Amino acid sequence: MISDDQLDTYRIENIVLRVVRDVNPANDVKGIVVAWDDESVLIRKQNRRVVKLGRGYVYQPFTDPRPPEYMLPQESAVLEDEE
Repeated sequence: MISDDQLDTYRIENIVLRVVRDVNPANDVKGIVVAWDDESVLIRKQNRRVVKLGRGYVYQPFTDPRPPEYMLPQESAVLEDEE
């Protein structure tokens, strides 16, 4: 869970965050911290819509790479030849 101090730093410095919700990068949320409480964080996206997310997700600066444990497998699937 992300701390209040870290959220306050992100808000004051206006840092664009990536919120990693699962292994699919298409489900990431990109935006800035607007407000938070004990259970949730409000993120303003580029299109000015606000999203309310739980504090249990991974919050990191957008410029940082995604954590490896949240990456999709990069190996190509080996298909068996059909005969």
